[in-house]
Amino acid sequence: MPESLARDVVEGLTARQLTLATAESSVGGMIGHWLTDVPGASRMFAGGVVAYARSPKVRLLLVPPAVLDEHGSVSESVALAMAEGVRDAVGADLGIAETGVAGPSDNPERPQGLFYVALVGPGLERVERHLFTGDREAIKRQCTEAALRLVLKYLTETSAPAPR
Repeated sequence: MPESLARDVVEGLTARQLTLATAESSVGGMIGHWLTDVPGASRMFAGGVVAYARSPKVRLLLVPPAVLDEHGSVSESVALAMAEGVRDAVGADLGIAETGVAGPSDNPERPQGLFYVALVGPGLERVERHLFTGDREAIKRQCTEAALRLVLKYLTETSAPAPR
């Protein structure tokens, strides 16, 4: 499943001559890892940032501290800011980001498995909220799959490449 999903993303973006950058928090680089396991990924994968802590979110991805303070690191607003930040930093057509709680968590407002996945590009801004189940590894895998599915959904709904 992960191999074919990543392959479909790589092939779809390559065919459209689009590049993708990743901003990853709780999955720790799994999205980029899955993509780069596919031969030819260098044609579409521009690069990524693993921003697990607050500081790299602010310093590398330019997430405004006020957004983190107001919404918390696990939020739609932060996921969008991370995706836009990595897209700009790397110079890619599209940016995908995730932020969430792989677990454990004793916070009922941010339970284990709560994730936001965002995809941005020219004229594009999508965010999905997910509540995954299982242990940390299962949750990270589910989030990575959700991120790649979001890219595929965009590709199937769009017929022309996004201009940069």
